[in-house]
Amino acid sequence: MEIFSEIYSCYYRVLRHLLCSRNPLTIKDIYGRICQEGFEESLLSIIPKLEDGTWNLFTRDGELYLSKLSPLFTVPLSDLEKSYLKALLSDPRIRLFLGKEELGTLRQMLADVPPLWEQQQFFCYDQFADGDPFQGEAYQHNFRLLLKAQKKRQYVDIDYHSPKGKRVHHYYVPIRLEYSVKNDKFRVLALEQRRQRRDKLEILNIDRIENARLTDRTLVSPVDINALIRDSYYKEPLKLRITDQRNALERAMLHFANYEKNTVKIDENTYECLIYYNQHMETELLIEVMSFGPMLTVIGNEKFLDNLKKRLYKQKEIDSKNL
Repeated sequence: MEIFSEIYSCYYRVLRHLLCSRNPLTIKDIYGRICQEGFEESLLSIIPKLEDGTWNLFTRDGELYLSKLSPLFTVPLSDLEKSYLKALLSDPRIRLFLGKEELGTLRQMLADVPPLWEQQQFFCYDQFADGDPFQGEAYQHNFRLLLKAQKKRQYVDIDYHSPKGKRVHHYYVPIRLEYSVKNDKFRVLALEQRRQRRDKLEILNIDRIENARLTDRTLVSPVDINALIRDSYYKEPLKLRITDQRNALERAMLHFANYEKNTVKIDENTYECLIYYNQHMETELLIEVMSFGPMLTVIGNEKFLDNLKKRLYKQKEIDSKNL
């Protein structure tokens, strides 16, 4: 197991919480903690390594697992971790989460540390060019306001310019912020207040928010965001078959990390992955599937397959005209 990995930080976080437990854990306890704090497919990577002793982190006592770490165990930042953090400071999106003073302090603390990478070393060949203006003051203001409102479950008065050119004015409670790698944009999943009807979950592009103002009202009753999202899904998930060659399973899990998934092993090198999505996600998911590669096969549902075929035929027509 590597000392540090920016890809598998989720695994480290889950394991840290498991190892900090002072009470013996059953395998059922470990399953529950992984599902709660990680991804369902994390079970495929973590559980086997704990059970066969590859990750020699627990003492086995029958069916119980006891952490080998003492309560006083601490881990200082390694040079690699510092280098990784230094690289993050050059990402334009970091300004959405840190103010000028915080950025200045961190840069001063890491002044003598070389960054793990430079931004100019990356070129995203399959990403749209009209990404969000992360450097813009108005954009940063709206993002931080939404982030604050999400934490406090506060209503926000939002003026929004829809993709169809319609101006929308509603009160929303931000529930979740998401980033689309393909579009290079942030969006907010927000609960729209509706009179005499059930509140509705909406997806808003942050760049299309013209004005946002915090209100004094907060959402009193708890919201099951996952239940709301599931209610918006199509009845049939997208079904993918993944042939685990050239590290295809790992790449697929990273590629589709922002979707709710259920992945099971079919045989030694084959996995089946169900991806749950709604109409707002369909086009982006379609493009992502097309760009992935031959180790991934779409085997359902029919609606997605029909749209995939139409898009491929359209692309073929465009290519033939350009010859």
